[in-house]
Amino acid sequence: MKTLTQAVGLVATLTVGVAWGAPEISPRPETRPALMEAAQISTSSHGFQNWIAGFRGRAMAQGISSRVFDYAFQGVRYDAEIIRKDRNQSEFTKTIWEYLDSAASDARVRNGQAALRKHARLLNQIEARYGVDKEVVVAIWGLESAYGEYRGSTPLIGALATLAYDGRRGKFFEQQLVAALKIIQAGDVSPREMTGSWAGAMGHTQFIPTSYLAYAVDFTGDGKRDIWSDNPADALASTAAYLSRFGWRKGQPWGVEVVLPRGFDFRMANRSTRRSPAQWAAMGVRGTNGRPVPDYGKASILLPGGARGAAFMIFDNFKVIERYNAADAYVIGVGHLSDRLKGKGPIQAKWPRGDRALKFAERKELQQRLTRAGFNTGGVDGKIGPNTIAAIRAYQRAAGLVPDGYASLDLLKRLR
Repeated sequence: MKTLTQAVGLVATLTVGVAWGAPEISPRPETRPALMEAAQISTSSHGFQNWIAGFRGRAMAQGISSRVFDYAFQGVRYDAEIIRKDRNQSEFTKTIWEYLDSAASDARVRNGQAALRKHARLLNQIEARYGVDKEVVVAIWGLESAYGEYRGSTPLIGALATLAYDGRRGKFFEQQLVAALKIIQAGDVSPREMTGSWAGAMGHTQFIPTSYLAYAVDFTGDGKRDIWSDNPADALASTAAYLSRFGWRKGQPWGVEVVLPRGFDFRMANRSTRRSPAQWAAMGVRGTNGRPVPDYGKASILLPGGARGAAFMIFDNFKVIERYNAADAYVIGVGHLSDRLKGKGPIQAKWPRGDRALKFAERKELQQRLTRAGFNTGGVDGKIGPNTIAAIRAYQRAAGLVPDGYASLDLLKRLR
């Protein structure tokens, strides 16, 4: 669902300095330093046709007919620009607040409300069938393709073949390529109409081919699961069906902005510490209205911008959206945009806007310095995941700092 095309660059360019994971539905390749030799890319196409010949046999062994394969691969060529985009992703960084400024901008809210009005009957039908809030479905639509305006125009067979041949995540993209050929073979779309992002995500809500095969639905009843055309019905219904399949609970929010009391033990602000809203209220945690949060089920406290930013009480539906895209920023973006579409206001807490996101090299340096100081991050890969956050918390406690697990430039400077 994370699209890596023009309008979907929202999520694609997000490599925030705090534990944003890799997406599932519309995966972007794992980030790595933007170091590549132009000569390596420029000569990669020499063996591409030989690779296609070898892949043809593997695809046919998985049920793809020779007719469909040859039809789909007509005119397919190696695309070096796709590899450049893939390898340069790690240089793009955004803070959580920069991301949310765009994800729930006034324009995106207005356009989403217009989409809700325009497609009211369809969205009500989808909500009735799948039990997923229509505003959540529309929020995903808004982040993935700007409500269908930017679905991606890259021919997918060529893009996936290039990425499979490139070898960095060859196995994954070859799996997506086989799935794409199965979609064509089933008659859902022609190779010419199968377009999307350069990373292989398709349609209004940016499904990858394997997820399409597993979860897409024919809501219109025309015999095709059409997520590409101007009619968004099948795409929006497929998104709702996906969320429903992973346990969406109607009436439960994704999360609620909360205010933490003075003296709050920030060690409890982690995904593994789950309490009922009443238990959190007993510790002094309140909604922004000053009242305890209603009992929507067990919840955790999330601090995406550290102790100086907004705090959220997140529920099981947070994890359901996470199945669509595992980046915390994306989940909060979808959730907050859906709230705005329901008429709720903006996030009330202030963000530490003087901070900037750590660059890839700085995130690696932070991990190296933490490990050398005796706080093992479980590896040095530039990704601020659970192990690194735990190491940061341990260091912060030892240094007498607020143990919020926030990876900041100030923290890195302190370690230097």
